[in-house]
Amino acid sequence: MAAPRILISACLEGQPVRYNATSARKQHPALIYWRQRGLLVPVCPEVAGGLSVPRPPAELRGARVVTEQGHDVTEAFRRGAQKALDLARQRGCVMAILKARSPSCGPDAVYSGEFDGRLRAGQGITAALLESEGMPLFTEDALDEAWACWCNLAGLPTTTCPSEPSGC
Repeated sequence: MAAPRILISACLEGQPVRYNATSARKQHPALIYWRQRGLLVPVCPEVAGGLSVPRPPAELRGARVVTEQGHDVTEAFRRGAQKALDLARQRGCVMAILKARSPSCGPDAVYSGEFDGRLRAGQGITAALLESEGMPLFTEDALDEAWACWCNLAGLPTTTCPSEPSGC
C-alpha cells in the first residue's frame, strides 16, 4: 500500500507564491521525510483561483475576502479552494499542512479584516472547505502533531518525529 499523501501550501515548499512574491519554506524532519518520498502535494489556492503574484494583501471580512483597497476577491479564493480540494482528492491526500493566518489557508486564525495586524479566530476559505470534507488540518507551527496524525493514518506506530528523516 502506498503511503498517504499530504496537501501542503506551496509557499511552505519554497514556491514564491505569497501575496508579496515570497515563500515561507519550512525545514522540519517530518517535511524532509515526506519530501524525500514524494508525499507532499503543493498547492497555492490563491494562484489556482486566478490571482497574480505579487498581488495586493487580502483579508477576510465576514464571508468576503477583500484587498486593502476594498476590491472583493472572494470568487478567486473560492475557485482556488475548490481546485485545492479537487487536487487533494485526485492525489489521495489524507491531511493538509496549511500556511497559518492566510485568508485562504489559515485553519484556526486569520487576520481581523481591518489590515491592522490583529488576529481573530476563524478559518481561511480553503481551510474551511477542506475541513468540511473531513480532512485533518495543521499549520507549519504544528508539524509534530501533523507527523503523529500521518503515522496514524498510514498505519504506522506513532512516534516522536525523527531528528533524522529515517521513518516512523
